Amino acid sequence: GSSRHATRAVSAGTVIIGGGHPISVQSMTTTDTRDSAATLAQVRALAEAGCDLVRVAVPDHEAADALAALVPAAPVPIVADIHFDYRLALEAVRHGVAKLRINPGNIGDADRVRAVADAARARCVPIRIGVNAGSLEHALLQDVENGRCSLGAAMAESALREAAVLEACGFSDIV
Repeated sequence: GSSRHATRAVSAGTVIIGGGHPISVQSMTTTDTRDSAATLAQVRALAEAGCDLVRVAVPDHEAADALAALVPAAPVPIVADIHFDYRLALEAVRHGVAKLRINPGNIGDADRVRAVADAARARCVPIRIGVNAGSLEHALLQDVENGRCSLGAAMAESALREAAVLEACGFSDIV
């Protein structure tokens, strides 16, 4: 019979994620991304160790600018870990990253999320919604602290809310 998959396949550069494809291995550099030589050396070492994708922190515009040299030299697709400033996501996409990682609610208002979604869609860049306890919205965190829900349930709710925002922008390549 035919096989059914619970996930939809998306492409992060040369790596296909989901849809029954093999699980891809991703790690993250510990270098300062602004130091493109050190970061590239670590990306290469991670690729040699078996990583299919490597995530790098993009905390500021200097780190985003470093992607211009890093992305084309990297042996595997690069994922940009974006926090707080939607313009960093736009720069990362412009510099050719294969995937974005954003935290729910920290990119900004609907117009900023739409700008990121539009840029990612135009370049076929999927977006990973990365949730952690430190990025929970205040109301969800209060629900956890007051025993109204578990931390896991709050994190899942946070991710689903962000997915709904992206989908409302017509974006569906969500990891």
